[in-house]
Amino acid sequence: MGRQFFTLSNLVGIFTIVSELGIMAIGVAFLMISREFDLSVGAVYAASAFIFGLLANTGLPSPLALVITLIFASLIGFVNGMITLRTRIPSFITTLGMMMILRGVLLAITKGVTISYEGDAIVPTILARGIAYGFRPSHFWFIALTLLFIFILNRTRYGNWVFAVGGGQEAARSMGVDINKVKLINFTISALLAGLAGCIVISRFLIANPAFGAGSELEVITAVVIGGTLLTGGYGTILGAFLGAFLVG
Repeated sequence: MGRQFFTLSNLVGIFTIVSELGIMAIGVAFLMISREFDLSVGAVYAASAFIFGLLANTGLPSPLALVITLIFASLIGFVNGMITLRTRIPSFITTLGMMMILRGVLLAITKGVTISYEGDAIVPTILARGIAYGFRPSHFWFIALTLLFIFILNRTRYGNWVFAVGGGQEAARSMGVDINKVKLINFTISALLAGLAGCIVISRFLIANPAFGAGSELEVITAVVIGGTLLTGGYGTILGAFLGAFLVG
């Protein structure tokens, strides 16, 4: 590697890209520990960028546009979870279907055209464009969310339930853990964080492209697995997903 690779500006640029990937990886890690997959995160990422931009462009205050977008993303995760748990179809199939639906609808509505963000600067500044010493807010959001979910996974009863569900459903059920509820929450978290990442990317570029996030679902899963999360569930760390995002990004 050349000396230029280790310059502050280059490392900060890498951190910017990694932050969006890493935020998605946190949610997917939670879900994979509970022995489920989400292949729709890339599509949720792209759709959320468009929805946030379109809402803000109508004159809606960007904080309200952000809330509506995150509710939309959460609902996608909830639907993924409900379909998976009700039908018992493997989650990689149900979320792959959701990915294809979202991508298809997005292309049909946008006709593949990029949109520019023309809303107010409140959310873009808070999420991605307020720069201090070369660092963007998205870097701090990534670190803060990593610390929050490390605490939830390792220091709370809910974190114990996540490990229990992934490690052995019958044992978890005998302990009184509501398996479907835990998995449904994790599907929702995964999509919510993908939606947040989508809002960050449009805040950074001030444009939204239908191709945003194409293939990122595999990058996210790779980051999570490199970070030590088992494909079979029951074991993983958020710190590992954090580090895995740097290796993949």
